[in-house]
Amino acid sequence: MDQERPLRERLIDVGAELVTSEGTGALGLREIARRAGVSHGAPRRYFPTHHSLLSAIARRGFADLGERIAAVTAEAGSGSDADADAEKPSAREQVRAIGCAYVGYALEQPGMFELMFRHDLLDSTDRGPSDEPRLRESTLPLFRLLLALVSRCGAAEPSVTAAALWANLHGVAQLWRWGSLPLVLGEDRSAGVERMVGAAVDAHLGGAPA
Repeated sequence: MDQERPLRERLIDVGAELVTSEGTGALGLREIARRAGVSHGAPRRYFPTHHSLLSAIARRGFADLGERIAAVTAEAGSGSDADADAEKPSAREQVRAIGCAYVGYALEQPGMFELMFRHDLLDSTDRGPSDEPRLRESTLPLFRLLLALVSRCGAAEPSVTAAALWANLHGVAQLWRWGSLPLVLGEDRSAGVERMVGAAVDAHLGGAPA
């Protein structure tokens, strides 16, 4: 752990490493302080409650997920001059890419993904430093992107459809993590997740043009 890094960021770094390697049950305030090399009371200078520290760690997860979603949407929309005339990805294809990235993140970072949506553990009203959005609002950019794409697909009630699709994708992520979907499908992750995401997108968007 870089001792020169500001203590606030070091504590978040330690928490992010802990939740990634050991899950949410390892995120005790004393353990985070110990691994950061400070007294157990030191985090209180930046985080008045344990919940506020967990919330800062969860923000790191939302930022990482946002970067992943931005990368797949940028990739889906990119193209060189040589293939400028090639057909661009449809809104439906971009929704599928986002869905696969979302579920993929949940499976690759299960501890962080769980923490991000454990509002019973988090201070969801905290705005954090620099007047950041409340933690619950961290999902809004992703939802707005999904909503814009769903609208382009011609859904009759875009907001409801986008919300239902998000819930479906979240369920796919949870049930795959818990082993239920691999059990009933008898498929490995690479094939099964893509098929499940595709089925979810088709179920909610039907045959609507993009």
